Amino acid sequence: MATKAAGRKPETQLALVRRARKMNRVLAETYPDAHCELDFGNPLELLVATILSAQCTDKRVNMVTPILFAKYPTVADYAAADPSEMEEIIRSTGFFRAKTNSIIGMARAVCDRYGGEVPGRLKDLVTLPGVGRKTANVVLGNAFDVPGLTVDTHFQRLVRRFGWTEESDPVKIEHVVAELLPRREWTIFSHRVIWHGRRICHARRPACGVCPLAALCPSYGTGPTGEAEARKLVRPGPFS
Repeated sequence: MATKAAGRKPETQLALVRRARKMNRVLAETYPDAHCELDFGNPLELLVATILSAQCTDKRVNMVTPILFAKYPTVADYAAADPSEMEEIIRSTGFFRAKTNSIIGMARAVCDRYGGEVPGRLKDLVTLPGVGRKTANVVLGNAFDVPGLTVDTHFQRLVRRFGWTEESDPVKIEHVVAELLPRREWTIFSHRVIWHGRRICHARRPACGVCPLAALCPSYGTGPTGEAEARKLVRPGPFS
């Protein structure tokens, strides 16, 4: 659906597609090393790490997972885990009781329904405890090389600021963006836009004055437009 930014003429769907793809190209040039910032070695580890990342920074998750992965190397180990022991390991990630229940429940479901192998299809992944579309798309895109859009809070905020959609429902946002970009770009675009949201396009004060998308973004001016002030807001490292 075409959008209309404040003070601008309505944008046709074709114009929106062209602008969206140009913005993706700019993000590709800006973040050539964009990637999943959760550390993992296989689909199971990524699934567990993504469950832990809810309401928690990737940096914190990466501090916890080496201990967790060493204690529970297989899905059967997670399924048989003592909840109190797992809770102590992941306590610092927040909501540790709910996350423990999700991880153990997920592992038991994988053992019972999928022979102990994390499934590689969206429709199967979303049936697992603690696994929604966002988590499923993270796992599919980064562990199975199946293109998917990761609609997290950064993603939602940015595509609305970009004027790509006015939707607020993550599933609807996913479908809108899927129509704007080639399928092969979905996973890497998700990383690029999340990196941009973490580093420049912040929720409260985006660094508009140094944003590489300034000329293409209808929300330019939401944050400081002066280069010196904006540059102070740029965050160079991995953040949530």
